[in-house]
Amino acid sequence: QVQLVESGGGLVQVGGSLTLSCAVSGNPFNVNTMAWYRQFPGKQRERISLVTKNGDTNYADAVKGRFTISRDNAKSTVHLQMNSLKPGDTAVYYCYALVRDGPWTQEYTAWGQGTQVTVSS
Repeated sequence: QVQLVESGGGLVQVGGSLTLSCAVSGNPFNVNTMAWYRQFPGKQRERISLVTKNGDTNYADAVKGRFTISRDNAKSTVHLQMNSLKPGDTAVYYCYALVRDGPWTQEYTAWGQGTQVTVSS
C-alpha cells in the first residue's frame, strides 16, 4: 500500500505563511482526489481543501482566499500554500488521497501522519 509523507509544518507568527507538502510513495496505479484536513484538539478532523485529478478545487469557508491547494500529478504530490495565518489555524494538518494500487484493485483512502501548524500571536 502507498504511504503519504507530509512536510512543511511548524511555528509561524500571525500573518505569516507556510507551505505544506505531501508526497505519495509506493508508486500507485492511480491517485484520484487529494485533500488537506485539519484537526483541532478534541474535535473531529475537518476537510479544508481538496483538488481533483483534473485540477478542480474546493475550499472551506474558513480558509477561502487565504489557502491555495495545488498538485503535481507527475510527482503524485499535493501542496497547501497557507497565507495570512491566524491563531485559529493552529491544528494538526493531514494529507488525504484516494488511491488505487492496480488497475483491477479497489480504490481506498490513504492518510498522512499529520503535521503540526502553530500560529503564534
